[in-house]
Amino acid sequence: MSAVLQGLPRTVLRLHRTALLGWAAAVASLTGWLVWLNEVTAGSVLDSLARCRRTDLCHDAFTGLGYSEPTGWIGTLVSHSFLAVAAFAGGALIGRELESGTARLAWTQGVTPTRWLTAKLALPALAVTAGGTVLVLVYRWGWGAHRSLMGDRWSTGDVFVARGPLTVAYGLCALAVGALAALLLRRTLAALGAAVAATWLVDVLLTGYRADLWPKLTRTSPTPFTLPDGAWQVDRGRNAGGEFAVYHPASHFWPLHLVETGVVLALTTLATTAAFLVLRRRAA
Repeated sequence: MSAVLQGLPRTVLRLHRTALLGWAAAVASLTGWLVWLNEVTAGSVLDSLARCRRTDLCHDAFTGLGYSEPTGWIGTLVSHSFLAVAAFAGGALIGRELESGTARLAWTQGVTPTRWLTAKLALPALAVTAGGTVLVLVYRWGWGAHRSLMGDRWSTGDVFVARGPLTVAYGLCALAVGALAALLLRRTLAALGAAVAATWLVDVLLTGYRADLWPKLTRTSPTPFTLPDGAWQVDRGRNAGGEFAVYHPASHFWPLHLVETGVVLALTTLATTAAFLVLRRRAA
């Protein structure tokens, strides 16, 4: 049994090496793309903007799109990478083996269901954590390098997720939800679709309530005023006391981000626990 257990990580790596190599290639590609944009493209765009201002022959907003649009797409891919993780976990990682009967065969070869699922989740979780951490660090550097060329803010949905550990938390949550969906449905395509839909719904709900995860500030004045630089304006209007604004200053990024990260990790823990409970019942 000891040899079998020791071989589980190797088996997982062999079965899913294509997916793991694909993930590594995606991380390397996005990293290289962002480095190129900041080390090569940004300089070219800044030179073009300088010529525009001297000759007045083009519009600044359009000139900067060669840098801002690709950088925005990278943020979108990083912040939504959890959808690919959910599809992989619900489909190839767990669902396919349950549907084909391979998992039950493994349980008869000296591997308990609990150890089987632990081995199945451990290596992908490590890959998600390592790859997500690299993407976050590179994106934080790239996003802050040329702010004059970007029109987004820290409160923008993709930027908010991609600039911190929330990216990794969503990836781990998708892995756990995918495993749970596969164990409940035991059909590859059904589990894949359910896992993607469930994690997408979690993202949508938390995005909708994000502004409420930390106390907002309110400013009132009888005369018009401007908010501090980088503030996330949640609401604004007029009342009997004059003009008012409800907002989060830039300093609220980390409190908001870490609270949401904690919520997602709590959901990850619940989904993981539920997956093991369902597995115990299925294997009984």
